[in-house]
Amino acid sequence: MLSTLNFDQNKTMIIFKNKIVEIKYIAIALVSLIAIIGVMTLDPIEQDLTYHLFKDQRTIFSISNFWNVITNLPFLLVGVFGLHSIFRSHRISLINEMKTAYLLFFSGVSLVAFGSGYYHLSPGNETLVWDRLPMTFAFMALLSIIIGEFISSQLGKLALWPLVIFGVFSVFYWHITESKGEGDLRLYLLVQFLPLLLIPLILLLFKPRFTHTRGYWLLLLAYVFSKVFEYFDEAVQNSFFMLSGHSIKHLIAALGVFFLLKAYNNREAI
Repeated sequence: MLSTLNFDQNKTMIIFKNKIVEIKYIAIALVSLIAIIGVMTLDPIEQDLTYHLFKDQRTIFSISNFWNVITNLPFLLVGVFGLHSIFRSHRISLINEMKTAYLLFFSGVSLVAFGSGYYHLSPGNETLVWDRLPMTFAFMALLSIIIGEFISSQLGKLALWPLVIFGVFSVFYWHITESKGEGDLRLYLLVQFLPLLLIPLILLLFKPRFTHTRGYWLLLLAYVFSKVFEYFDEAVQNSFFMLSGHSIKHLIAALGVFFLLKAYNNREAI
């Protein structure tokens, strides 16, 4: 009688846990669907050309827009340190079958230094393509990593290349439509901002495979702060700083990646 009761209780608990897992997946799917429908029902969004008119346009050492260019160097440093931690020091705790995703993430971060630096030398739609491409590698690889570490390594690995391909496509789709005078940023907006919705949700709903998950939260927080400084580009330079808001944006975003790398180097499997 007692064994039967225990069996029924265990069965009930398994059913309950399965239901919870189903609800979590439904929540992720629902947020994704709402975001996709919400963005795609908007009219096509052209690139605002005033975006290229940054406050700080000083030429120093014959480098145009010097500070907006040079503040991209931290991306190269932290990206190379990340790749070194994977290839040489082997300090990073990672999911071995998803190693490609980590490599793409830190490679994307490294390439941001060149793409963004090139863009800021001569800001315009043509150069903006090379700024956005490496960022899509980083965004999509990071989302794949989060899926792999918190939901399923198999699902994360499976999602990596479709996500990366979609990210690259979103940039070229914008560029092609822009060249035809019918610019459409909607797909790229999904690439940039959908992970900002999904990553916190996944972090909250699913159990991690590693300690030091605060590295992801610090990265997200840094990214949000960087966008705030970007928005107040002129006001920041006019009010308090030698650097403009956009230059500080670069530094804060790179600092967020550094916090994540530090967490990677110190974490342990749970």
